[in-house]
Amino acid sequence: MLRTRDLAKRFGAHAAVDGVDLEIREGTLHAIIGPNGAGKTTLFNLLSGELRPSAGTIAFAGRDVTRLDATSRSQLGIGRSFQRTNVFPKLTVFENARLAAQSRTKHSAEFWRTAAALAAVNARTEAVLAEFGLLEHRARLASELAGGDQRLLELAITLATDPVLLLLDEPSQGLSPEDARHLIDRIGTLAARYTIVLIEHNMPLVMRLAGEITVMNFGRVLAHGTPDAIRADPAVRAAYLGKRA
Repeated sequence: MLRTRDLAKRFGAHAAVDGVDLEIREGTLHAIIGPNGAGKTTLFNLLSGELRPSAGTIAFAGRDVTRLDATSRSQLGIGRSFQRTNVFPKLTVFENARLAAQSRTKHSAEFWRTAAALAAVNARTEAVLAEFGLLEHRARLASELAGGDQRLLELAITLATDPVLLLLDEPSQGLSPEDARHLIDRIGTLAARYTIVLIEHNMPLVMRLAGEITVMNFGRVLAHGTPDAIRADPAVRAAYLGKRA
């Protein structure tokens, strides 16, 4: 579903991503891990169109999307969440998700038609909120939700755009252990319907959910394989724990 070839992003003399070849198979949950500064989020910014690459190519569903911006890639079916929760705090829970759903219709720019009149958009919005247990909070401002529920709302917003590929960047960051487990369980259920690429520091959760793992270090791919293969890889252990360990 997603493939990069010799993908690179340089900031001056620093190569944050340096010649990355990556293949994401359709229907998999693929985790990208690595120490801080390994280039994981920069890679996500390249995949989602937030950044333009310095070199290399990106193909999505057989189409070259290297030069497409983030909006165009979203319209093709790439959904993205961020390290920091990314919602509209002064809009209600329902309005947050409805904006995302409405962006996928031909009526999204019709200023003389009320959003409430778009029955299909409202139905889609209610469906994604119900999936994440947020429908009962539909009238609350997003800023009034607890941190875990704001993360669930961000996922609901992402799904409301009707993606086929989800890029989830540190979804459990800043959450309590209980909220993190709850969120990861939700992501596990989504893996049956979506192709997911996940950046996550919580290794037990990664090893439990991921079918394939790519390890990055210093902007390059250090290793790729199943969770068992990654656990046993001496280069991965050295990157995380130091060579003596």
